[in-house]
Amino acid sequence: MASSSQIADSLAYERLDALRDLLALLGSVAVAYSGGVDSTFLVAVAHEVLGGRMLAVTSAGRSAPQRDIERTRAFCAERGIAQEVIAYDELAIPGFRENPKDRCYHCKKALFTQMFEAARAHGITHLVDGSNKDDEGDYRPGLQALEELGIGSPLREVGMTKAQIRALSHDMGLPTWDMPSAACLASRFAYGEAITEIKLKRVELAEDFLHDLGFVQLRVRSHGEDGRLARIEVDADQITRLAQPELRERVVARLRELGFGYVSLDLVGFRSGAMNEVL
Repeated sequence: MASSSQIADSLAYERLDALRDLLALLGSVAVAYSGGVDSTFLVAVAHEVLGGRMLAVTSAGRSAPQRDIERTRAFCAERGIAQEVIAYDELAIPGFRENPKDRCYHCKKALFTQMFEAARAHGITHLVDGSNKDDEGDYRPGLQALEELGIGSPLREVGMTKAQIRALSHDMGLPTWDMPSAACLASRFAYGEAITEIKLKRVELAEDFLHDLGFVQLRVRSHGEDGRLARIEVDADQITRLAQPELRERVVARLRELGFGYVSLDLVGFRSGAMNEVL
């Protein structure tokens, strides 16, 4: 994660200029806005360049943490950014509940099709997302769906990396510059494990509890056919803290209250895309 003293370098600013030029060329855009580091940065720059000719589109789906949705509302309200929050039911999408390896493809295709409709209702023909250059290095079937639908990824197109986005966000005073990496709640489930509304809410509440205890970068991964095994990932330097007897007992008690039968701590620590390691 970026340090508080980090300042964007000249290459980052060159790419920022290229991003501004690209957005200006599009004329008007709708930005898929999740509230994370990348999409918040893109929304801020798009609004700076296009003003009222941009729209932030946020999904209020079952796999979107409520905290994230509220964060997007507050950011847009504070800056006078037009936003539309759309209702979205991932569980109704064929191939989502079963959680296959290409789950993200099916979900993204349905979600961005719906976002396209919202954009067009506002007279906007370009829909873009916050994928960055670093996203090309992981298993991301959702990117295929974006390409098929013609969704633009301006940050990737100008070659902007996650580190550059964080540094530029810091320089711009965006509150998300040092925000932990985020992903939808569906990414907490092992491929092949059925996803249900109950399981999604269980994971969300477990992560909310850990955040309230002061853990910043974390995941609660769900394993087993009934999702009763929780595998907690926190930053490696926080493992010792979580293992302290009193805190450990509080965490176990709360997660069992939520419906987990077994609670484990991953000794490797947090890493993005952990469920892809078995592929």
